Amino acid sequence: MENKKNILARTYLAYVLLCVFALSILYRIVIIQFAEGEIWKAKAKASTIKLMEMEALRGNIFDANGALLATSLPYYEVAIDINTPAITDKVFKSNRDSLAYLLSHLFEDKSQREYLSILNKARKARDRYVVLKRNVSYKDLQTLKTFPILRKGKRGGLVTLQTNRRERPFQGLAGRTIGMARPGIKPVGLEGAFDSVLSGVSGRRLMQKIAGDVWRPINDENEVEPKDGSDLYTTIDINLQDVASSALLRTLVQNDASHGCAILMEVKTGEIKAIANLSREDSSEYSESFNYAIGYPSEPGSTFKLASMLALIDDFGISLDEKVEVGNGECMYFDKVVRDAHAPETPVLNVQRIFETSSNVGVSKLITKYYAKNPQQFVDKLNSFHLNQKLGIAIPGEGVPRIPQTRTKYWSGVTLPQLSYGYESLITPLQTLTLYNAVANGGTMVKPRFVKSIRRNGMVIKTFETEVLSEKIVKDQTIVKAKKLLEGVVQNGSGKNLNISAFKVGGKTGTAVIAKQGRFGKGKTAYGEAGNRIYQASFVGYFPADNPLYSCIVVINSPSNGVYYGAAVAGPVFKEIAEKVYSGSLNCIEPVNTKKTILTQYPAVGRIQKEELDYVSNYFGVVPARVQSASDKDTELPLIQAADRISAQLKKGLMPDLMGLSAKDALFLLENNGVEVKLMGMGTVKKQSIQAGQKFERGNSITLTLG
Repeated sequence: MENKKNILARTYLAYVLLCVFALSILYRIVIIQFAEGEIWKAKAKASTIKLMEMEALRGNIFDANGALLATSLPYYEVAIDINTPAITDKVFKSNRDSLAYLLSHLFEDKSQREYLSILNKARKARDRYVVLKRNVSYKDLQTLKTFPILRKGKRGGLVTLQTNRRERPFQGLAGRTIGMARPGIKPVGLEGAFDSVLSGVSGRRLMQKIAGDVWRPINDENEVEPKDGSDLYTTIDINLQDVASSALLRTLVQNDASHGCAILMEVKTGEIKAIANLSREDSSEYSESFNYAIGYPSEPGSTFKLASMLALIDDFGISLDEKVEVGNGECMYFDKVVRDAHAPETPVLNVQRIFETSSNVGVSKLITKYYAKNPQQFVDKLNSFHLNQKLGIAIPGEGVPRIPQTRTKYWSGVTLPQLSYGYESLITPLQTLTLYNAVANGGTMVKPRFVKSIRRNGMVIKTFETEVLSEKIVKDQTIVKAKKLLEGVVQNGSGKNLNISAFKVGGKTGTAVIAKQGRFGKGKTAYGEAGNRIYQASFVGYFPADNPLYSCIVVINSPSNGVYYGAAVAGPVFKEIAEKVYSGSLNCIEPVNTKKTILTQYPAVGRIQKEELDYVSNYFGVVPARVQSASDKDTELPLIQAADRISAQLKKGLMPDLMGLSAKDALFLLENNGVEVKLMGMGTVKKQSIQAGQKFERGNSITLTLG
């Protein structure tokens, strides 16, 4: 009995608690529905409607001549609200087949039946946002707007969302220098350096979240329109870029090399006209994956000897005829053996021949002779050439150069001689080129420049002028001697196989054994055993030597076909670039005749006043081949008839003899007299459809055949 009472009591308690719980739920529902209804509705709306950022159209990047290097093309996500009120059942049923057919033929990704099924299912399910296609081009979007139903725009349920895709019309050319800019990724090239200029200001668009976690625009237009980015005009010449890239690629393939770079710079301005960087990604393909030209400092080898010679000549005024004992091309500094690549032609060489033949022994002996007691003087001179610091160029990722300093742990008894011919230092190709460019520029060192201007809607908002790093890196007489050294290399030394006859070149070859471990890292540097070494071949110089307009450097890393000297590997690339630039540049070609007396006789002309004829004759210092007086009635007419005589015939309604007239003159005379002219070919009139002497009327048409 007691157990039954307990069970009843517990049951009653549970019932009471259940009722209380139910009443509390009911109470909460009433409160939410009536007292807090507006608050919760606002929160729900806030979670499904959002003002989203709309990407601005990124600015274009142009080359020096206005050719597009990078541009943003608009692409669209195209959707349909097939249940918008304007699309009645009658409109839907009468147009769905043709719409499905046109969508299928435009996008070629689904059959007409598949598109029809998508439209029918969306209509039946009352879907308000069905994506038809993503990444639709602007051209295809305009075509799509002519389709049934969709031609009504928003009333026809058409919904579009624009996105922008970066395109490079010239694909990989200067790809690493043009670069890229993406969120969360280290900026690369000009895209990264000028990201804030190119990116513009984003707009805002009100979006609503619908089923399937899909966001759709509420209105046709953006609430805040984006402000497009500004355009960047670079110094790159895409035609010269193509020349440099093609020449570099051929040499890399021919020599089975790991990677390489080539840079072409304008001497006076420092403008980079071409910069190619190619590296092997697999067994045969090369691409622009790293900017070796600016981001890869390495031991330059013999191209560094110019810096040594500049220091020697400028600090001590050494003569190019000074003699040096080079012996058999081998010498010792403590435990370090210094060797020449080839046995010297004689045991004693002068400075000119030491440089021309690229003698390591000769250069190291000169440097130790003059700087052994004060090596810091040599280091200070190198520092004054800006070889120990970044150039500060616009493009990010510039490599850090290193010139060993005497007061650091990296300086040893062999550092001075090693440094003299390009070892124990780290220099980027662009830095080496900048030094050579300074010599070509009469001693004025200018900063390499990649950008000419920033423009917005065609208006220039900022220009970039040439920046001088040093007005004079050395004395004028030092430059004169340095140019003689550099031109001697190509005429009589290690670079004579360039074989350029059209113009003179000044330059220097370089062949370096690349260390497997950096000399500034831990442990000893490993250069590898003979036959298993990694070589770097280079050539750097300027042209034409008599009036330098361009400087150029070529560096080839790890050639693997048994040829590794700078002249043989990098030289041909330099030669091809120089010859094509020279032949295609008006600045490089001298006038055919600079004298005043250009003409030897006059061309045939029409009527001219005697005073005018005398003036022209005296100015050019020539005598007309034949002067026909106006009174000569019976002599042969000149090639081009007098304009007034032709006009007189035309006014009488008679077609004159037009033979020999230029197209420009014939058009002027005939059209001024009401004759419609059709031209065929180029040159002067050889045939006319209305013969001379025939009558014509204003409005008649004549065909002139030119040749």
